[in-house]
Amino acid sequence: MPLMKVIKPGFQSTIQDLGRFGFSHLGISASGAADAVSLRIGNLLLGNDQNLSALEMTLIGGEFFFDSETIVAITGSDFRPMVDGNPIPLWTSISVKAGQALQFGMTQAGARCYLCIKGGFEIDNILGSSSTHIIAGIGGYKGRALMKGDEINFAGNNFKNFNSLKIKNEVVAEIMNNQKIFVTNASQTEYFTKETLNLFSSSAYLVSEETNRMGLRLTGPMLTNINNKDIITEGVSLGAIQVSHDGNPIILFVEHQTTGGYPKIANVISAHFHKVGQLRPRDEIRFSFVSIEKAYEMRMHLESLISPMSLASA
Repeated sequence: MPLMKVIKPGFQSTIQDLGRFGFSHLGISASGAADAVSLRIGNLLLGNDQNLSALEMTLIGGEFFFDSETIVAITGSDFRPMVDGNPIPLWTSISVKAGQALQFGMTQAGARCYLCIKGGFEIDNILGSSSTHIIAGIGGYKGRALMKGDEINFAGNNFKNFNSLKIKNEVVAEIMNNQKIFVTNASQTEYFTKETLNLFSSSAYLVSEETNRMGLRLTGPMLTNINNKDIITEGVSLGAIQVSHDGNPIILFVEHQTTGGYPKIANVISAHFHKVGQLRPRDEIRFSFVSIEKAYEMRMHLESLISPMSLASA
C-alpha cells in the first residue's frame, strides 16, 4: 500500500480523529483532535468522512515523504507548509506527487496544524477510534507521537479528475478568531461570589507552560470559593474550568482526567472547544459568560460553517 514516511516528526505529531466516546466510566477520556473544527474542514475539502483520522502537529511541524501520489488538505494554524521547499496554501486541497515531501516549520500563530489526506490513513480503531490518547498510550500509531522513520500506510486513489477546493476566507477568519472564550455556568458556579465571577470574566489570563492535551493551566487574578475547600470527587467533562488550591483556573481538555475534586467555576461552550485547542503557552485568554440557549445557538452557527456551502474553487 502507499505509505508516508516520517523524516522529521516535529514536536508532538499524533494521529487523531474526533475521539472515542463512552469510556469515561473506565477512566478513558475522549482524546481526539484538539481543534476538531480544523480536522473536520480538512476532511470536508477532500470529500472524506469528517471523522477520518488526520495528522495533528503541535507548535513545531515535521517533514513527511510520500511514495505515492495523493491529495491532502492542511488546516489549522500556519506552520509554513511547503512541498519540496515550495510554499503551499492552507485550507485548500492540493496534489502531492509520488516522491515528494511535505515540510512544516514553527507555528506563526496558534498551536496546532492538521494534515488530512484523501481516503485517510490506515490506522486500526481502538475502542471505536483511531485517535492517539498519549496519557493512556492507546490508539493512533503505536499509542504515541510519531518518531523519525515511522511509516504509515494511506489509502490509494485515482486522482485524474482532481479539482482543487478551498474554504472561503471569511469562514476561516471567523473560525480562527480566538479573542474571547465563551463559557456557561458549571456545577459549582454558586461556590463563587458575584465579585469573584466578575473578576473571572473581566480579567486577562495567561496560558502557562504547564499546558498539554490533558489541560491548560492559567495564571492571573486569584479566584477563591466561598467554602475555601475542595468538593467530593465527581465526574468532569471536556472544557470544565476548575479552580485549584492556588486560585488559578485549569481548563480540562481532550485527555482530561475523568474525575476531579476541584470546584468548577465555568465550562467552555462546545462551539469554542477548537479555540482552546489553538492556545499556546503565554497566549492571553479572556472569558465571557453566556446562557445555555446562546451557547446552543453558537454551536448551530458553527455547524453551518462546516458545510459544502463554505467551499469554493481554488
